[in-house]
Order: sequence, then structure tokens, then C-alpha cells
Amino acid sequence: MRVAVLGSGYAGLTLARKLEQTLPDSVSLVVVDEEPEHLVQHELHRVVRRPSLADEITVDLDAVLDCEVRQATVTDVSPDEGTATLDGSETLSYDVGAVCLGAQTAFYDLPGVREHAAPLKRLDDAREIREQFLDLGDGDRVVVGGAGLSGVQVAGELAEMASDSDIEVLLLEQEDAVAPSFPASFQSAVHDALVDAGVTVRTGTGVAGADADAIALEDGTDLAMDQFVWTGGIEGSPALDADRPVVRADLRLGESTFAVGDAARVVDSDGEAVPASAAAAIREARVAADNIGTLVDQQQGGPGDFQPRLTQYQFNVPGWLVSVGDDAVAKVGPSILTGRAALALKTTVGAGYLGTVGAVQNAVDLVSEELDLHDEKPDSE
Repeated sequence: MRVAVLGSGYAGLTLARKLEQTLPDSVSLVVVDEEPEHLVQHELHRVVRRPSLADEITVDLDAVLDCEVRQATVTDVSPDEGTATLDGSETLSYDVGAVCLGAQTAFYDLPGVREHAAPLKRLDDAREIREQFLDLGDGDRVVVGGAGLSGVQVAGELAEMASDSDIEVLLLEQEDAVAPSFPASFQSAVHDALVDAGVTVRTGTGVAGADADAIALEDGTDLAMDQFVWTGGIEGSPALDADRPVVRADLRLGESTFAVGDAARVVDSDGEAVPASAAAAIREARVAADNIGTLVDQQQGGPGDFQPRLTQYQFNVPGWLVSVGDDAVAKVGPSILTGRAALALKTTVGAGYLGTVGAVQNAVDLVSEELDLHDEKPDSE
């Protein structure tokens, strides 16, 4: 019997680690990813300002997994048939599987945006953003399109890099507030942190297109720019035809296939849409591991009409965290934290995650890097 985990982002790696601990020895586990390393995506913005952090936020899959790890691109998935196509030609069959392919940047067919804006999904993207920024001079403007958490974080990094120059960092958001999917108290604190960091914030401003020198706005005006970063939304993996299919609280996509993390739009056991986030993906993976184990037990028990009872996912996270340059904002229950308290919490969460996936040295190095950076910084109120 074979169990396949397609993708090794937050959902895929967490799921694979859990399955290694719980699947019977008679079951073969295979993890497929186009990269040999796991990327700690929520720290990717840091690489724009500090390229050396790339080593701390990449984890060699072979070092933390004790199963078959196959480096290949998943180009198609047939969830009801239990097959995946690898590199456009090879067929991988599985008895139970999980689609954990994450999401890619959505450009919404906006004219010129794909051609003239840099996304932030990979290490190479962070390096490109850095190189473009370092070519700017006084009086130039860099525009970040989209004020979700990724947009907020990269704008904060660029503002720190621009602090000794006359380069403007402008953050655009189509909705009426930054961090639009989050509680109002968190939005307000994030907005204030951005302004304090030197970011110009424009909300209620949608992008209609772009060329090499300007961004066309939905109100019919043009916004001159010298660099454009796009974090305006996500769409599904090409293996799912760029779709993010809706799955219910048991995370089932097909008869013996689950979809976990940003690859799908999850509706939890309360009927609520789950926001795309690392925190949700990790928690969904634990539910998926339970349900995969249930189906494995059923299939190994032989044929029958018995429908197993699957665990239902309920969205529940303790709070939210976001970096804003050398500051951070955290919402823990009703409380909002900023300054050293929020920075310490964010570092602890990042290091804790690395520890849970077996990357202990990465966790130690990340904490050391963060302490070195913030040791001399004054506390924020």
C-alpha cells in the first residue's frame, strides 16, 4: 500500500512527519516536491534585506524525512482515480494521498502586471526584489501591490532599506484597510506600524494594469513607479488548473485523496471559510494525518461498505503575527502586542515551527540571527 503526499510546504511537511510516526510499517510513504528543500515561507521577506537568512529558512527534506522523497513537478492530479502525473509524463499511483501543492501568485490577467511586477513566493523572488531595489536612487518610488501579510512584510523590509535615502515605499491595497482579512484592532495596529516604519499606505486603491514606468489604477489615474512588487492574491497550483477547490471539514477532495493548506479553500466544521495561512495549513495537516490513517486502516481491513468516521477540522488559531521592518504586530486573544514583545513572540513561533519539523539547528540559527538584529533596537510602545 502506498500513501503519497504531493508537496512539502507547511501542510505537506507537517503531514509527512506525522504520517511517518503513525502509519504501519507495511505502508509505503512517498513525498513529491519540485524542490529538494522546504521553504519557511513566512520568513521569506527577511531575505530581501538579509540574504544570509536564506540558509536558516530552507530545510533539506532528506534531513528531516525518513521516507521516499521524490524530486519532481506534479503536473496533474486525478483525486478520484488516485493518480498524479509527474513532470508531464510519469504516473504515480497511490492508495491514499494528499494534495499539499500550495498556491501561486495570482495576477488576475491585469495587463502588464505579470511582466512588470515581481512576486514573492521563492528565494529567487526575494533576491530579485533586493537587486532591483539596490538599483534605485533618491527620488525613486517602489510600489507594493496588495496589503495582505506578505505585502505588509515586504513593504516593511523595503522601508528599512530605504531609511537612509529619499526612496519612497508605497503600499497599495484595494480594500479599505491593510490586512483586510483580519480583525479591525489588528488592522489598525499594522497600519500604524507601517506608517512608523516610513511606508506610505494607500487603501481603497485597486490596480488595473502596469507598464515599465507606471501603474494604472482603477480610478483611471496613473501612478509613476521605479519598482513594482506584487502580492495581490493567490490562485491554485497548475496541477489543479490554477483552481483552489472547496473541501469540507474532513478535507476530502476525492474518494481517497485529501487537499490540505493553500491548495484548497477549506470550509471548517462550523461552515466558516478558513483563511490561507501557515497556521491553518499546519493544523489542517494534523487532521489530514488522522483521516489518512483511518482510510489506511479501512483499506487494509479488506472490502466492505462501512464508511469510516473522519475527523472534522475546526479553524482555531491563538492569534496572528506580522513583521513590519524592525517591528512586529501580534494579536493574542483580545490583546495587541508590538515592539520587543511581538518580536520575541514571532521569533519563538518561527523557531518552534522549525523544531517541530526536525530542523533544530535552523531554529537555533534563526533565533541567533533575530537576537543579533534586535538586540540594540529600542522597545516600541
